[in-house]
Amino acid sequence: MADVRVICAIGRSGQLGLDGGMPWEGRTARPFVEDVERFFEITRGHVLIAGPKTVASFPDFAHDERTIVAIRSGDEPEEVLSRFPGRVVYIGGGPAVWTAYARFVRHWDINTLPYDGEADTWFDPAWLIAGGSARPG
Repeated sequence: MADVRVICAIGRSGQLGLDGGMPWEGRTARPFVEDVERFFEITRGHVLIAGPKTVASFPDFAHDERTIVAIRSGDEPEEVLSRFPGRVVYIGGGPAVWTAYARFVRHWDINTLPYDGEADTWFDPAWLIAGGSARPG
């Protein structure tokens, strides 16, 4: 079985996204830079699955240091996760992906950033409640 996890960042009020990106995208203050560095450090050597747009946004070095798999909305989570027995699998992306995979997630690593501005997408605590209620075969 895969060890399914999520690592994500949210704003102070649970903000996740704005206009298809992260609301703090491009900010150069230390907490934002450190969050990106931490993401790539923690996922190094593991599997990272995400939607095609998220996968396309990863820098080239990311593909050399982890197994990156683009998933589609029609993919069955059980089938995708069954490809990685014994591996740590991070679920990247956002609400649609997390809603589909939340029941398999055993650990949520959530970093709260010093952002309290505009957003159009928010973290849903229901994902945490669903976590770990299913395990891929």
